[in-house]
Amino acid sequence: MYNLSCYNPTSFILVGIPGLEKFHMWIGMPFCAIYVVAIVGNCILLYLIAVEQSLHEPMFIFLSMLASTDLILSTATVPKLLSNLWFGSQEITFSGCLTQVFFLHFSFVVDSAILLAMAFDRYVAICLPLRYSTILTPQVIVKIMVSIIVRSFSVILPDVFLLKRLPFCKTRVIPHTYCEHIGVARLSSADISINIWYGFSVPLMTVISDVILIAVSYIFILKAVFLLSSQGARQKALSTCGSHVCVILMFYTPAFFSILAHRFGHSVPRNILILFANFYVAIPPALNPVVYGVKTKQIRDKFLLFFSLGKTQ
Repeated sequence: MYNLSCYNPTSFILVGIPGLEKFHMWIGMPFCAIYVVAIVGNCILLYLIAVEQSLHEPMFIFLSMLASTDLILSTATVPKLLSNLWFGSQEITFSGCLTQVFFLHFSFVVDSAILLAMAFDRYVAICLPLRYSTILTPQVIVKIMVSIIVRSFSVILPDVFLLKRLPFCKTRVIPHTYCEHIGVARLSSADISINIWYGFSVPLMTVISDVILIAVSYIFILKAVFLLSSQGARQKALSTCGSHVCVILMFYTPAFFSILAHRFGHSVPRNILILFANFYVAIPPALNPVVYGVKTKQIRDKFLLFFSLGKTQ
């Protein structure tokens, strides 16, 4: 019975943000506001892309997929964080923890692949404009989207089974606000070298390959832009990439900083690392629709039209 309970724990305890218990109520307020912005902004973005025929282009289809993934990422982490901070609901079931692990890492890998697909879209639009409609056909877009889902699913699903095989006999207290693969694996008394090897190397190499391909795409884009004869044409071409570059920086910069801080920042207080990790999963989903709404003329115009119609009714 003892061994069975080790391999099938009923629940874990999410501590929250250690050392800042007195401020949990106040810390939850900005996260609640950010979550509301993320839900409302991404839902409006999805609605505009769905109802507006002029937005049924490859770039906006990829953007709708990014918005959907951001909704998954936010909903997988922030509500549990708020229930922990505000209501002291620290317990999470083992199946709930595994579900959170899957959707947290899955949405991260999907986001990375979508940014790569969007970089490819910009490459074709700027470097091969006359062949854009023949290269990025609806069939090709569907294949890209399916391959993103299948790749991400096959990369992240083993994380769940690697955790399920472990015994948790020592402690079930997670010093964090959400479940993530290596953090949960470290609670086990068994050898977790496979978890560490797979959990770090495979998803990381997948994301790094995306970053390299995105960088290569933008090298070709910049080369094509600077070969244009007029200054106006250069500015127009670069402006179409502005929102995408902003989202790339918002996504990858905190991610790599967080990885480096956890790996080498042993002098950084634990509560600061946890706060940063929570801001990382909360802020990009809220800012992505804002960035695209401000920097993309088609979306900005439809957004203003949407609200002007709402006020007149």
